[in-house]
Amino acid sequence: MTDYLVIYERAEDGGWSAHVPDLPGCYVAGPTRDEAERLMRDAIPFHLRGMREAGQAVPAAVTHAGYVAV
Repeated sequence: MTDYLVIYERAEDGGWSAHVPDLPGCYVAGPTRDEAERLMRDAIPFHLRGMREAGQAVPAAVTHAGYVAV
């Protein structure tokens, strides 16, 4: 099992989007952060399955995130 970093962002319309930097093209959008997270839990395995079926190598999870106080 691999843990991929997911970035959640609030949209201008109040909804939420999410993407996985290590999996280009793996994006979701939902009305709430909880819904975006639920959708992403389904999207990552779906995306990986599609990559494997297309004969593409599955990228390693290499992205990390942190906060910097300023």
